[in-house]
Amino acid sequence: MPKQEWIERAARAAAAFGTGRDMFDEVAARVLGLNRTDLRILSAAHAAGTLSAGALATQVGLSPAATTEAVQRLIARGYLTRDTDPADRRRAVIATSGRGAQLIEQVYAPLHAAGLAILEDYTEDELRLITGFLERGRQLQVDHAARVRALQAETQALP
Repeated sequence: MPKQEWIERAARAAAAFGTGRDMFDEVAARVLGLNRTDLRILSAAHAAGTLSAGALATQVGLSPAATTEAVQRLIARGYLTRDTDPADRRRAVIATSGRGAQLIEQVYAPLHAAGLAILEDYTEDELRLITGFLERGRQLQVDHAARVRALQAETQALP
């Protein structure tokens, strides 16, 4: 197969991978009774362990106000906790509650395990390639999300 066909096939596969992840997250959010933003916040908090609200906002690409609102909803549902940072009493830290962690594990752990099983089939060199592709692809999407956000701001500023 010519290189251009492989490029197109890889691009389609990457898009389909994103669609599959989107479908899974949609079902997970519905099952957990959350909106997609709250699921993103909960997942990020679970992955990080403990982090400040500002770090959480940066990680998920939301404004501090939107993040605070989502965190408050998730605390009210018993999925997150907010405590004083033991290293800096002026700062609050967010963490997944036992209930939140249990639900995330129940939904995502089987998917994670199956994904690890697939990755076991690859060599270290192939894993380096896959990892590099995924990291570059993620950054590409983050950068273009910022571009579209700026476009939205420009469009809203028009008379």
